[in-house]
Amino acid sequence: MLTIQSREAAAELLRTAERDRVPIKPLVELYPEIDVVDAYEIQLLNVRHRNRDVIGHKVGLSSLAMQQMMGVDEPDYGHLLDDMQLAGTADASAYLYPRVEVEIAFLLARDLPGEGCTVQDVLEATEFVVPAIELIDSRIENWRIGLQDTIADNASSAGFMLGSERVRPSELDIGAVAATLRRNGEVVAEGRGDAVLGDPAIAVAWLAAKVAGFGVRLLAGDIVLPGSCTRAIDARPGDEFHAEFAGLGSVDLKFE
Repeated sequence: MLTIQSREAAAELLRTAERDRVPIKPLVELYPEIDVVDAYEIQLLNVRHRNRDVIGHKVGLSSLAMQQMMGVDEPDYGHLLDDMQLAGTADASAYLYPRVEVEIAFLLARDLPGEGCTVQDVLEATEFVVPAIELIDSRIENWRIGLQDTIADNASSAGFMLGSERVRPSELDIGAVAATLRRNGEVVAEGRGDAVLGDPAIAVAWLAAKVAGFGVRLLAGDIVLPGSCTRAIDARPGDEFHAEFAGLGSVDLKFE
């Protein structure tokens, strides 16, 4: 476990890397004793430092393949801040290694319980599910990340774009929603909602219980990104992404 001073120093390294767009070595190399608790505390230090409104949370490592790659048996999470919400375009030069992921976002109408939160709780509290693209990025050199690196780095989150369509969760089988991602008109990834822990609502229930241990609740009005239906795709200047969700709608994001 790190000292408070080392946590603060690691948080500053990540902030500087994001600001200057100069990546750093993995934290697990710079601070070999760093553990998961340290990583979440570093994440919180930088969330507080940004002094922006928290408008939701994201789940990462929600696929079995990603968990196996990281050597973990549960997802991780990060914060969604108000200045991370995109309006159709993203400046590619503002990021280090931008990638996009296809997600089914949950818009909460009621607060979720914490410990013991169930899928039924999630479905009853969700007003709408929404097509979404998450923009992920890493402040670590060449995405050479371990679990502690991605957690400390806000679960590698950098931005998100919501589509305009709104569908009530009772109106479709969320796990069966097929998603297709096109880059400049070419299909580059395909998946289904059940790639996310078998059902994206499971990821939201896990998140509600997990953050409760840190004294956090998922509240009415929050946006929750439960994890990607597809693999992540590199984004380059000039790329135009179109994500289509069967029965749910679509969302577009252009990199300038």
